[in-house]
Amino acid sequence: MPELPEVEVVRQGLARGVVGRTVATVRVTRDRAVRRHGAGAEDFTARLTGRTLVSAERRGKYLWLPLDSGEALVGHLGMSGQLLVVPGAAPLPRHLHVRVGFDDGGRELRFVDQRTFGGLQVVEGGEPVPPLLAHVARDPLDPLFDDEAFVAALRRRRTGVKRALLDQTLVSGIGNIYADEALWRARLHGARPTELLTRPAVRRLLAHARDVLSEAVRQGGTSFDALYVSTEGVSGLFERSLNAYGREGQPCPRCGTPLRRESFMNRSSSSCPRCQPRPRSGR
Repeated sequence: MPELPEVEVVRQGLARGVVGRTVATVRVTRDRAVRRHGAGAEDFTARLTGRTLVSAERRGKYLWLPLDSGEALVGHLGMSGQLLVVPGAAPLPRHLHVRVGFDDGGRELRFVDQRTFGGLQVVEGGEPVPPLLAHVARDPLDPLFDDEAFVAALRRRRTGVKRALLDQTLVSGIGNIYADEALWRARLHGARPTELLTRPAVRRLLAHARDVLSEAVRQGGTSFDALYVSTEGVSGLFERSLNAYGREGQPCPRCGTPLRRESFMNRSSSSCPRCQPRPRSGR
């Protein structure tokens, strides 16, 4: 599932490609793509048509486009959703579900989703954040992220540190990939109890998480297949810079020890047995 860097790359593309433009046409070819819009596809189309897209915003893994009506177009990418800004004459992909045309006749916005876990909806209140997303914490790249509040909140938890990093009500945008990468850089095993971490250790972990996310954004995110692409259809290159995630059995870039893979929350974790020893009493 796309994490903060992949979603931020899409947000930047939307800012370049659709912000300031007025919607002329909306075509929903699969109702499931707008199932989160409770009033249905016709209402979705009516609320979006004629509206100008004011800006492109993100919090963690969530995207929204405030409209001049005071509402917002919210996008959920799910596991395979793509928001593409392409010429209207471009070939129609097999899993195209929503097409948005603009009154300037330029490139259109397309929502493509192979697995249909994602979707679009128009909601009330687009600024500063739609009420729908109010429960989502700020992410480490947000200028208003409170480092010391995060340090205190994480140390109050009684859980493993990786589980805490994935809690979107504590810190948003970090998923399995970037949690593994931040923990590898911080030399921490994901099962380390949060309440036993010192404040300096949590600050170091946060700094590493911020660095990893920033580097991934600069490289266009991590694209393991053709599903994770920018609005122009370009794949990210951060996969080449991964030190831990998905590299089980390969030598640790730091010490050469073969990296291990462990089960974690119906997923997996990758870490170095030497650099990131598993705590004797973990969570």
